[in-house]
Amino acid sequence: MTRPATGATAPGAVTITPLHGIPEVGRGDDLARLLLAAVDRAGLRLREGDILAVSSKIVSKAMGLTASPADKEAVVAAETVRVVAERVGASGMTRIVQGKAGPVMAAAGVDASNTGGRELLLLLPHDPDAVCRSLHTAVRDSTGVREFAVVLTDTSGRPWREGQIDFALGSYGLRVLDDLRGSHDADGRPLEVTARAVADEIAAAADLVKGKTAGVPAALVRGLAGSVLPGVDPAGPTPSGQPPRATMGEEIEGASRLVRVGDGDWFALGPQEAVRAALGVPPGPAPGSVHGPRPVVGDTTARRVLRSVEVAFRPHVDPWHRGVTSCGLVTTGDAVPPRVLVVTGTSAFGVGVVCARLQVALHGEGVAFDVDPEPTLDAAGSWQVTLTIRDDAG
Repeated sequence: MTRPATGATAPGAVTITPLHGIPEVGRGDDLARLLLAAVDRAGLRLREGDILAVSSKIVSKAMGLTASPADKEAVVAAETVRVVAERVGASGMTRIVQGKAGPVMAAAGVDASNTGGRELLLLLPHDPDAVCRSLHTAVRDSTGVREFAVVLTDTSGRPWREGQIDFALGSYGLRVLDDLRGSHDADGRPLEVTARAVADEIAAAADLVKGKTAGVPAALVRGLAGSVLPGVDPAGPTPSGQPPRATMGEEIEGASRLVRVGDGDWFALGPQEAVRAALGVPPGPAPGSVHGPRPVVGDTTARRVLRSVEVAFRPHVDPWHRGVTSCGLVTTGDAVPPRVLVVTGTSAFGVGVVCARLQVALHGEGVAFDVDPEPTLDAAGSWQVTLTIRDDAG
């Protein structure tokens, strides 16, 4: 949707009211009833143009989306669509992945916090927009209010910023993106790329009153009626028999449209994982790897080199590598740690392939090195290329 270049409307006041008193939610609980009771306790009544911001935690509990914490890595793997990056930190493995819920997040959003004192993991719903649609329908049926929105919130880190922030995991009844392209700024200059992620801004603002430790899983946002879509009956056709849709050509939008995928995702892989992908190796360590992924802190040049060798030399899956008899660090004199890498084999082509891959992998790990300009051939007919790790390496 591109907005025509019309005059801007001055923004008004926005109020965010925490919805206190929602009890610990269990499987099968009626969230619409619990939310509306909390609205009443706040001395309010839901009205047209309101927005309910609801934590994904209580939705997961009501839907019974739980798992045992005995093997969190297996649970995360089951909730993962693709791995973006993996690192080892003080608390163990951290995986940044695209989860089945849609967004790219740490551990696919699998979380053990705010579980109501129970030893379990909470999982995210796989279709957050559908959850919001169902909750919207239940609230609408109870109140008769039609033009309001539901935003399902969750918490995530950000690639270039410290700390976490709430974002819109799902939504219904909301114009999630305020696309300003085609309009003009306050100075009359045309806007070409600006599109405000309104749903995310609402989720983040609501978290200021919900918090993570206060036991307040929902908030009522008022004053943003312009972002609420005209009333639509998601359950069936309109009285005229036409399919349900918003007026003025507006389509119902969900937060899933805010997830960048495909060509729009410029950061689909972490830097180490991108190099691995270029070498035809999946993200993360190979099964049985003793080196593992890159640690957050405490990495060493030796570990970087060993990870590079593991990625570059793969005779078990690549026939071109089978003419290479060895690829690895060798001890020379008093060098500690060893700083000489040697690739040896009976196939000059195979040695060249592995050496080229090794150079790419070393660059990907940030390891500085020098390489022999030409391979050598010994009396036994073996080709050899030597790479020397420089003192200024990583």
